[in-house]
Amino acid sequence: MSQAYQPLHHKYRPQRFDALVGQDAIAATLSHALRSSRIAPAYLFSGPRGTGKTSSARILARSLNCLNCDQPTPEPCGNCELCKSIAAGTALDVIEIDAASNTGVDNIRELIERSRFAPVQARWKVYVVDECHMLSTAAFNALLKTLEEPPPRVVFVLATTDPQRVLPTILSRCQRFDFRRIPLEALEQHLEMIATREAIPIEPEALHVVAQRAQGGLRDAESLLDQLSLLPGPIKAEAVWELMGAVPEQELLKLAEALAQADPLSLLETCRNLLNRGRDPGALLQGLAAVLRDLVLMTAAPDRPELTSVSPQFRNQLPPLASQIGRHQLLQWQVQLKGSENQLRHSVQPRLWLEVLLLGLLADPPSSEAVTAVPIAKTAQPITPTAQEITAKALTPTTQIQQPPSGSTTTNNPVSAITPNAEPDPSPAPAQRTPNSNLQELWQQILGSLELPSTRMLLSQQAQLVRLDDHRAVVQVAGNWMGMVQSRATLLEQAIAKALGNSRQLVLESQSGSATQTPIPQKTGAAPTTNTSASTAEPSPPPQVQSRSTDAYSPDPATSAAITDQPKPLEEDSPTTQPTSSLEPIDSKAKRLADFFNGKVLDVDL
Repeated sequence: MSQAYQPLHHKYRPQRFDALVGQDAIAATLSHALRSSRIAPAYLFSGPRGTGKTSSARILARSLNCLNCDQPTPEPCGNCELCKSIAAGTALDVIEIDAASNTGVDNIRELIERSRFAPVQARWKVYVVDECHMLSTAAFNALLKTLEEPPPRVVFVLATTDPQRVLPTILSRCQRFDFRRIPLEALEQHLEMIATREAIPIEPEALHVVAQRAQGGLRDAESLLDQLSLLPGPIKAEAVWELMGAVPEQELLKLAEALAQADPLSLLETCRNLLNRGRDPGALLQGLAAVLRDLVLMTAAPDRPELTSVSPQFRNQLPPLASQIGRHQLLQWQVQLKGSENQLRHSVQPRLWLEVLLLGLLADPPSSEAVTAVPIAKTAQPITPTAQEITAKALTPTTQIQQPPSGSTTTNNPVSAITPNAEPDPSPAPAQRTPNSNLQELWQQILGSLELPSTRMLLSQQAQLVRLDDHRAVVQVAGNWMGMVQSRATLLEQAIAKALGNSRQLVLESQSGSATQTPIPQKTGAAPTTNTSASTAEPSPPPQVQSRSTDAYSPDPATSAAITDQPKPLEEDSPTTQPTSSLEPIDSKAKRLADFFNGKVLDVDL
């Protein structure tokens, strides 16, 4: 009877610590602990799959129980009865438990009860709990005391690929060893050794692809090499790509060249050729993103091709292609590809969306103005009107500017309120106007900062931001809605401060020309801002925000008495921004409420 076939990852499993691939630090630490007989009661082996966690646990068990040595040794013979039974998994005193199928507290209680008995054949009893993160919280808690103070000659080895799910109390009672992914060079050397011993006719380029696609997992690399050994030789790199169903590197480079040349025909032909050969759209997208990453590395370090993940025979194509495309264009393509993988995964037609995405990379990049429009709208550069402009707009045409008397003092109003008789600044700052489009975008951001939908709807329909400077935000309100907007002035001020980053005084301006200011927070010792109202004698212009040229800045009350020939406001232009009195008739309140909801009052029972 012929001997049963043994897979390569079983046949070449390491039998001693010095045979571990890519885990030199862990091997040296455990070897020194065995030589000095400093055996911990519990160990935690964590790391990615196929990196040697379970193999290290078996090596530790053989090192503790080798019959050819009277004490623990890092170099077990591998020929005695115990070494062979442990390697085969039939030893009575080395118990391996799959935590995925033994998650309950009853399984752990049974394990604890059995650990109290002395070993049958070996000197040490070793419990290997694989995938220990699958244990329940109750099972972990039942294991706590035993891990901290186990019976004599008992060692627990917990192995996991997800140490974050292990309780911190368990971690504190174990010596933790983190297994890393095996480096590419070490993996290639190990695969080459196996191919030489097994007489597998595989080319070095194909071995490089196998090691690269394994992503640091030794078991995955050995399993793939075992599959490739069934093919007739010589085994080339193309056979590896075909067997794995991955996208070859030369095809990905063709895609990058088509993008560099802005050739949609070549791009679609290469893409459809790969898809017709059974390549997954998501894998093609991942491969293209990896090639773009390598091209960015080539622009930064053209003399360091080893930093890339491309096979050595294709590395000479990267520098000229990277210089042709340019780093800026490569980074823009990466931004456009970001997040598209989820869209392909959940799409009903992934082939269509992949072609649309690749053709979209050929579009011209957005202009600098479009790119910087959003940051400008967010930062909201404030308007700084000159003193002459503020004075001219706050006064009526019949007002004369008088020189201030000697010894007069200026106001502490932080809004730079300039009185009609104040002398203008001899060196005013140049005015900076914000475009109407930016004001509209800022207004939408302010509305988005409001939490109440009713307030947001009211302001979006009946109000609009018309001017903005360092300290003031002027909002124009429809005349009939001023009272309702005033009741929400506090919420609007909070939204302005949240959207613009700092607080500003809110000025509510009706379309009839009147304005109402709300005070802004004053610093300690500063004079408080007085709420005033100002109206002009001239008829107000049409309610067009862009065509208005009248700013409603109120004069400081301390110096307003010096204004001469100031005309009184007309009766019909009296401000309508005062809050509704509590003595207002109930029928008028009901009518205003009905108007807000576009309805009408059927009956008011007084």
